[in-house]
Amino acid sequence: MVYAFVNVNGMTSEPARGPLAAALAGDEQAFRALVEPYQAELHAYCYRMLASAHDADDVMQEVLLRAWRGLRGFEGRSSLRTWLYRIATNTSLNALERRSRRELPVDYGPANPAGGSIPEPIAESTWLEPYPHAALADGRAAPEARYEQRESVELAFIAGLQHLPGNQRAALILREVLGFSARETAAALETSEASVNSALQRARRTVEERLPDRSQQATLRALGDERLTAVVEGYMDALERGDVDAVVALLSEDATWSMPPMPGWFGGLDAIAGFLRDHAFRERWRHLAMGANGQPAVGCYAWREATGRYEAAVVDVLTLRDDRIAAITAFVDPEIFARFGLPPALEGPGGPAD
Repeated sequence: MVYAFVNVNGMTSEPARGPLAAALAGDEQAFRALVEPYQAELHAYCYRMLASAHDADDVMQEVLLRAWRGLRGFEGRSSLRTWLYRIATNTSLNALERRSRRELPVDYGPANPAGGSIPEPIAESTWLEPYPHAALADGRAAPEARYEQRESVELAFIAGLQHLPGNQRAALILREVLGFSARETAAALETSEASVNSALQRARRTVEERLPDRSQQATLRALGDERLTAVVEGYMDALERGDVDAVVALLSEDATWSMPPMPGWFGGLDAIAGFLRDHAFRERWRHLAMGANGQPAVGCYAWREATGRYEAAVVDVLTLRDDRIAAITAFVDPEIFARFGLPPALEGPGGPAD
């Protein structure tokens, strides 16, 4: 059977052929082949909308199910990619109606006092989650895109997006991250081009007020690979030696250290030094360099006497200012290690820190 698309005016377009025709005929393998090239970028889009890799997983399952069930409604008047983004946009907007805004601890409440205790964790659904940037394409998605792909998953950018209503969030991402036209964005949001342009202007103002003067991508380019490696390796070495002074020497004067899902955070060198002495350095650590959200990051493994191994514990995402670390966002969640392709444990001798 040959399938033809019928548009809203009743005009019949070109018949579907190849994998699309097979998918329309009920071939699930052909459908998977059709959508597979777009799944990684769609997942990253859902992450930007929701600030949660886990939520993006859930939404993507629903997107693919809707696309499979609604494939015969694809009229061929736009590309398959644009049609899939329309489904992903609607599904993400529906998800946002059921979810609270995700944040970082530094946006959630005041800093802990120097020498203060670490607050108890609160609901995981409150917090922005890290995202592996290894699957993201380098460079720009399209000539019209304003933000680089890695720049658009930096922690500051994702946190800024969460202060936007859903329609503004989608308009900004579609237009300035992915390079969609105003017409394509209006179709995805089921609104007018004028409404898209208005939402985009408001979104720009809100997000840019919350972004630092320099993106992490610009900072990393200025720093260069050799100096960046020295900073990250120096950080890991200082942590493994339990050397408070060495860690502090790598930080900016106004550095912050936060640990989602704990709501509190430490600000300034004295408070961070106290946290390291009183809490972090009570354990022995090993580390692996990695990347998250377009930024340098470190997988942290804590020694566990019961297993005789260093077990996955925390992912530290580093935000740099020049050659200093301005923020450590320590995601305390061993389950996220697998998402970054990190092992669950490291072998090696160790024991309680002296």
